[in-house]
Amino acid sequence: MAANLKEVRNRIKSVISTQQITKAMKMVSAAKLRKAQQAIQQLRPYANRLNVTLSHILAGGNAAAGLSFGKTTAKQKPLLIIITSDRGLCGGFNANILKLAFAYIKEHYPDAYASGRLSFLCIGKKGFEYFKRRFPKANFITEYQQLYSHHDFAQIAALADRLMNDFREGTFDQMELYYGRFKNAGTQFPEREQYLPVEKLPEAKGSQAKMNADYIFEPNQQELLEELIPSILQTQLFKCLLDTQASEHGARMTAMDKATENAEEMLGELRINYNKARQEAITKELSEIVGGAAALAG
Repeated sequence: MAANLKEVRNRIKSVISTQQITKAMKMVSAAKLRKAQQAIQQLRPYANRLNVTLSHILAGGNAAAGLSFGKTTAKQKPLLIIITSDRGLCGGFNANILKLAFAYIKEHYPDAYASGRLSFLCIGKKGFEYFKRRFPKANFITEYQQLYSHHDFAQIAALADRLMNDFREGTFDQMELYYGRFKNAGTQFPEREQYLPVEKLPEAKGSQAKMNADYIFEPNQQELLEELIPSILQTQLFKCLLDTQASEHGARMTAMDKATENAEEMLGELRINYNKARQEAITKELSEIVGGAAALAG
């Protein structure tokens, strides 16, 4: 019985220690979430409006600078940009992004993988580890993994410039982003977004079909688009990274909060079991003492 009590005591100490860790991780994630949430909420409306503007420009067929990024391709050389976290302990956050990308590859790019034309650019370690195991024959661009934890806009802009250059030269003819879209601390969505070629807006119907975006360019249309379009694509990539980081912190905070609650429930059950076992031990000892005294008196 003493051994059983000692085992329960050790389990209680272990659960208390784990609960302290999950509480600390929850507090850290909550602090990081506030900063990340503020950043994405400030950037997202700007980035979304820029994307709409770019789609309008390409839909109108304005300038060769824009047309090079909006041309239709055969999707024979796809590059998938996978944005995940470097660490786990954030519920199903990473798994949901990876499952979305995996299902899309199986449906749309089996021939590209079989012929060695499927490529991955993974920002964050989890995506690289997942797809390296499942698609060992694919091509991997590995020098940008660390950008998830250590980045600024200049680094993301340099990566976007490389991607645009690769698309222009025909190294890749289809680029897609897979990331986590942040809604609130408890809700995050895996998202697929086409990066290049830029998707045109769907054709309007009825009276809206007669309304075309008419932009006035100053000083020069070609010169302005050569600066504007790369800037829009840089901002889009940066927005996806900030979205994923906010989603990660929200998912980890929620997961650690649930883990803390589960630890509390487990502690309650263990303490009840410990008290029961202790009471049984005391009752047994008292019975032995009473029985021994009765035997001596007899």
